[in-house]
Amino acid sequence: MRIAIPLAHGKLAAHFGHCEQFALVDVDEESRSIVQQETQNPPDHEPGVLPQWLSGLGADVIIAGGMGRRAQDLFARQGISVLVGAPSEAPEALVESYLSESLVTGENMCDH
Repeated sequence: MRIAIPLAHGKLAAHFGHCEQFALVDVDEESRSIVQQETQNPPDHEPGVLPQWLSGLGADVIIAGGMGRRAQDLFARQGISVLVGAPSEAPEALVESYLSESLVTGENMCDH
């Protein structure tokens, strides 16, 4: 499984479409552990670009702070699960919480 997390200053970015980088965290689902992590600079933000780009990078899950409804629908069409309302933490901490089923999410920080 590959989990994508939008970053700003090394932590989860509040607004998905305007992040500095993406952490791509590869996970061994059987052992529920992180195998490797890399960061990628996203393409210029334009509607519909990020879902296709992240799908091409093999993302299965997105952990985000905020994301518009249209983007969530585009990810769903790519077969990518989206979690919104995650706290601004380091990607490793978010993934470990996700894997242990203890990730607490709140309100979607994006209203468009």
